[in-house]
Amino acid sequence: MAPFTGSLVAFLVALLVGGLAIFISAKLVVGVDDYSHAVVTGLLGAVAWALTSWIPLLGPIIALIAWVWVIKWRYPGDWGTAAVIGIVAWLAALGILFVLNSVLGLGVGAFGVPGA
Repeated sequence: MAPFTGSLVAFLVALLVGGLAIFISAKLVVGVDDYSHAVVTGLLGAVAWALTSWIPLLGPIIALIAWVWVIKWRYPGDWGTAAVIGIVAWLAALGILFVLNSVLGLGVGAFGVPGA
């Protein structure tokens, strides 16, 4: 039971970190101030990434487009706005992870933000 509990806690922390990065980005780019919306967006984006990234040769590109599409679907704006939200979320995730992992030594990830 302990390994499952540890994995569940690690998943939840990583999801909350990814959600925080998307929240910060959406707040800065389009003014949407809803953390729970950002967490769900991160979860859906991770699912879209997982469903498409396995495709040979073009998988990572298709997965990135799918992830940006999820952001476009969940937030106001066009493809360009969604791409900017994604880039800012990625940068925010890197900053958050730097603090959590380097400064505090937690060793967590950011679920829902690819490459972070």
